[in-house]
Amino acid sequence: MATADCIFCRIGRGEIPADKLHDDGTVFAIRDINPKAPTHLLVIPHVHVSALAEESEAARAAAAACLAAAGPIAARAGVGSYRLVANQGADAGQEVPHFHLHILGGRRLGAMG
Repeated sequence: MATADCIFCRIGRGEIPADKLHDDGTVFAIRDINPKAPTHLLVIPHVHVSALAEESEAARAAAAACLAAAGPIAARAGVGSYRLVANQGADAGQEVPHFHLHILGGRRLGAMG
C-alpha cells in the first residue's frame, strides 16, 4: 500500500514529476538526485515497503521484483558492471524509508568495507 506523504510513492503515482527510465507497474527506476557514481539509478517498488525487515509477502515480492528488474535496467542504461546497494535504516544511509535498490556503475568502484 502506498502512503500519502512518501516521496517515492508520490513519484510512483505521478504526483511528483520524474524522468522514469523504467516502469512496469510493479517497479520503476529513476536517476538518483545526488549521484555517488556516474550512473546511479534507483529501483523502487510501487508498493510501499519501509524495510526488508518487514515480514510480509508484499515486502518479499517487492524485493524480488526490484532484484529481477535491476539487471535489465542496468543493461538498458549501458552499464555492464555495477553494484547493487540496499541501505536499511538511517545508520546505513537510508534517506527515504521506502525500500529501494541503488544501481551504481560507470566507473571502477572501490572495495566495500
